[in-house]
Amino acid sequence: MKLPRVECPKCKRPTAVAPMAGSLTKGHLWRHDDARARRDPDGSLVSCSESLSTVDLPEIGRQMVFDLDVQDPDTTPEPETLDEAVLF
Repeated sequence: MKLPRVECPKCKRPTAVAPMAGSLTKGHLWRHDDARARRDPDGSLVSCSESLSTVDLPEIGRQMVFDLDVQDPDTTPEPETLDEAVLF
């Protein structure tokens, strides 16, 4: 599944947004590091302070549409009847 991306309000990096349960218009920014504060003095990565914050989704959630190629029952021809065979 490909997640939509939005610009982080703090570090301006394009960041994936995961949909939030119960809301079609909100999501959580994925954890990401700030390009300006890449590491702690001990060498560990530093997450951006806006990681996991709630943001507006770039596109409002919508119902999935499936294209199943189902034929209209009114226009579908009747199946040919098979000759019945006697089993016993």
